[in-house]
Amino acid sequence: MKLPRINISTALFTSRRRTIVIVLGLVLAALSIYYTWTVSVEMKHEDENAVEQLREAERNAVSMWEDILRSTNIGGQMVYNPELLDKLAEHTNVPLIIADERLNVLVTNLPTEVISDPEQLRHEIMAMSEANKPISVPHGIMHKTTFTIYYGTTDYSKLVSSAHSEALVFFPYVQLVIILIFAIFAYIAFSSTKQNEQNRVWVGLAKETAHQLGTPTSSLLGWVEYLRTQQVDQMAVDEMSKDLAHLMKIVDRFSKIGSETQLTPTNINEVVGDTVMYFRRRIPRNVTLNYNGLAMAPIRVSMNSALFEWVVENLMKNSLDALQGHGNIDVVVGESGNDVIVEVSDTGKGIAKSSWNRIFEPGYTTKTRGWGLGLSLSRRIIEEYHRGKIAVVRSEIGKGTTIRITLKRREGDE
Repeated sequence: MKLPRINISTALFTSRRRTIVIVLGLVLAALSIYYTWTVSVEMKHEDENAVEQLREAERNAVSMWEDILRSTNIGGQMVYNPELLDKLAEHTNVPLIIADERLNVLVTNLPTEVISDPEQLRHEIMAMSEANKPISVPHGIMHKTTFTIYYGTTDYSKLVSSAHSEALVFFPYVQLVIILIFAIFAYIAFSSTKQNEQNRVWVGLAKETAHQLGTPTSSLLGWVEYLRTQQVDQMAVDEMSKDLAHLMKIVDRFSKIGSETQLTPTNINEVVGDTVMYFRRRIPRNVTLNYNGLAMAPIRVSMNSALFEWVVENLMKNSLDALQGHGNIDVVVGESGNDVIVEVSDTGKGIAKSSWNRIFEPGYTTKTRGWGLGLSLSRRIIEEYHRGKIAVVRSEIGKGTTIRITLKRREGDE
């Protein structure tokens, strides 16, 4: 049989190309983070220098007011032009209050509503005192009077020194989080694409296998018909014909992989019964295969007969392997409300409870030969194609296993 050729070198080249793209993406991301971090540190230093220059300007402005107060002390009396001081205060960017011991305000550039409210005025003076140490200027004869200069910080210096600098420091972290989120989505997309490619390879392999098997099976049909005309044991020819019919079913199943599955109303008793009858003639003598469905009333279920037979075969083959040449296999069809149940039980070696779910995973097998795809395909056929359930319901080491298939009864049938 000629199998489809898979170009391994092309697949490896594609995988390497994707790896190179991922590595380049990570390198570019690292360089971007490093550049942003460097720029943010430089900008932070520049902002710190700018803040220091602003604070120096603030100190110079306050020193100017200290000089003005000292210059107005002439002969022990305060000589100044109130309007001139108010004009100077308006052009001073630093929040400023000059008051005496009783908190009588001499000069300020704060709003009138703040100065007129003693509580707000006291609050502003306390805030300025916490921000900067007040400056006391002795005044009057014998310096008995003292004026105090309270000053705060300009809004721009606050902005640069706190929020702006913090934003620059945290920006690389924000960028890193964004890159990580992007990497996660890229990984999910990459994994999904890879899985889809693998699925397409398997689907193509199955369809090509079915196509290649078509020619020899057709030829075998001709040989079986030829043997019927010869003086040979016709019972043996009949069994060969049954095996050939089973082989054609397998070919049909492989051709259906990846195609839209058509479900039709079918008597489940007959579908399961035909599979059981086929196996009865091909199992060891010390194995007993029981089936209860032949004596029951027909139970109709929407199904694809070829695929459902495949599932029942897989379950019986696994039971036969577990028996190791002797024991019992019981196939039971039943009903529970709106559910139709098919159970395959054996008296074999059993399954550890920790592996009840794992046996349906692709690649899981306890056999020395095989790919571990039988139960995985069975679950896909039952759950995805027939919207049913398949699970281990009972199993004990050394005593056997029961696997149950649950399907919905066909609507309208009661």
